[in-house]
Amino acid sequence: MDGGTALPCRGGAGGSRHLRRASAAGLRRGGGLSAAPRFGRIGEGLAAPAEGGERFETLLAAGGGRAERIVSRGQSDPPGFWYEQASDEFVLLLSGAARLGFADGSERALAPGDWAVLPAGCRHRVAWTDPVRETLWLALHLPPG
Repeated sequence: MDGGTALPCRGGAGGSRHLRRASAAGLRRGGGLSAAPRFGRIGEGLAAPAEGGERFETLLAAGGGRAERIVSRGQSDPPGFWYEQASDEFVLLLSGAARLGFADGSERALAPGDWAVLPAGCRHRVAWTDPVRETLWLALHLPPG
């Protein structure tokens, strides 16, 4: 199944126990989670980027946080460009290879299975991704806190 496939959830009167719990947490229909689960495969359904490019897909956005998958191929951010986000980010490299660069001049190589927590305000950039094969990332952008 792809990321858009949903299955109905059955609940008693008043909806499912899980939806009631989500609603109590402020995640209402149309404002976050839907009433039906979605399924997909992390490496399927996102078009391959051209060499030197990247593609992003938001898998879930709720409660001020966001989960996205990113596919890169031979992509690097230009020198002097920095991401400096207002919230923490968790990044997991699923396939391929990459290097993250930091404002102090250091770089960190990432291989499949490697992860990083990038605290809010941490200046970083993608210094390099494999030009031969796709690099697949899972990024979790936590709500500002």
